[in-house]
Amino acid sequence: MQQSKTARQIQKAAEALFAEQGFSETTMRQITTAAKVNLAAVNYHFGSKQGLIESVADKYVAPFVGYLQDAVCTTRYTHQGTTVATEELLEMLMRALLKVHQTNGHALAIFSRLLDLSYAPGQDEFREFLTSKYRESLDDFILLLRQDAAPMHDDEFFWRIHFLLGSMIFTLNNYRVLAGLGGSKDAEDIEVERVLHRMIPVLTAGFLARPESTFVSRI
Repeated sequence: MQQSKTARQIQKAAEALFAEQGFSETTMRQITTAAKVNLAAVNYHFGSKQGLIESVADKYVAPFVGYLQDAVCTTRYTHQGTTVATEELLEMLMRALLKVHQTNGHALAIFSRLLDLSYAPGQDEFREFLTSKYRESLDDFILLLRQDAAPMHDDEFFWRIHFLLGSMIFTLNNYRVLAGLGGSKDAEDIEVERVLHRMIPVLTAGFLARPESTFVSRI
C-alpha cells in the first residue's frame, strides 16, 4: 500500500533522526518538529512510535531479505544440489548489504541500528515483529550456511549465527570510526564495499572452524 505524502514526510524525517541518534534516543517531539506535523498525524498514519519503527524496518529489511531469497534460488539452480561454499554465501550476504547501502546515504546506519535494536532489552515486541515477518524467508539461506559449516551441534551453530550478526552490527555502526583508527585520511569517503569484503574471510573461518570440546577455563 502506497504511503500518503504526509506519511512519507514523517517517515523521511524519522529515518534521518534514527540514523543520526538511534531509535531510543529519538523522541516523538523531535520527529514531529522535523516533519512539521503534529503528534496526531504520526498516530494516524503509524499508530505509535513502534509502528513508525516497524514501517522503517519494512523499508530496509524487506529488500535485503528479498535479495537474499533471489540469490539463494539462483545459487541452488546453478549448484544443482551440491553444497554451496560458506565464502560464497557470505559474499551473497555482503552484496545484500550493498543493495541496502544503495538506497540512500543513511540506509546502512538505519539497517544496523535496526539489528542492534532487536537485541536490546525490552524489545520483545520488535523482535517478534522481525521474526514473524522475515525469519521464514531467511531459513533457506541459513540452511545452506549450515550445510557447509564445520560439523557442530545446533547450539554451537546458533551462537555462530549471532556472532556473525554481532560482527555485522559493530562494523556497520562504526566503520567510519574504524577507518579513522586504521589511518584513513578521509574516513567519510571510506568504501563500504571494501569494508564488507574484508569481513568475509574472517566470518568464513568462524563457520568452518571446528568447535572446541574443551572450555578455555572453568570457574
